Amino acid sequence: MIDISRVIPHRPPFLFVDRALELDEKKIVAEKYLSPDLDFFKGHYPGFPLMPGVLALEAIFQAGAILIGSGILSGDERQGVPALTRIRDAKFRRMIRPGDTLRLAVEVEERAGPAFLMKGSATVNGEVAVNVIFTCALIKIEGFNLLEHMDGE
Repeated sequence: MIDISRVIPHRPPFLFVDRALELDEKKIVAEKYLSPDLDFFKGHYPGFPLMPGVLALEAIFQAGAILIGSGILSGDERQGVPALTRIRDAKFRRMIRPGDTLRLAVEVEERAGPAFLMKGSATVNGEVAVNVIFTCALIKIEGFNLLEHMDGE
């Protein structure tokens, strides 16, 4: 089992992946249970709460960052932080409600240096809720080293 806090800097309340179920160099399958008491459900839409589409996308992007940070990288690359650089063809196909469990699947389609072209989806009960094509790139943030940040916890 992968320790997510060791490969991406996200933390609650902005961590949208609970666990990785499958992981190799090209693909990750992960899950996120959406507790009905999550704050965003209180205001998006009262009386008929829905997960905002941008947060469903964020869950997919975080799964992609876990994929990148958990074994694809080597040497100096491990000092970079995966950052979203492009979103294409995001499609919202199903509402996501309190109590749902998102199954997140992300695959690396192509790598060009520090950039990773990926496709991802979030499903609920076997139905596609969101799918997207996106690119993440490794960036160095002045004064921030992901490895040091993770080791300090």
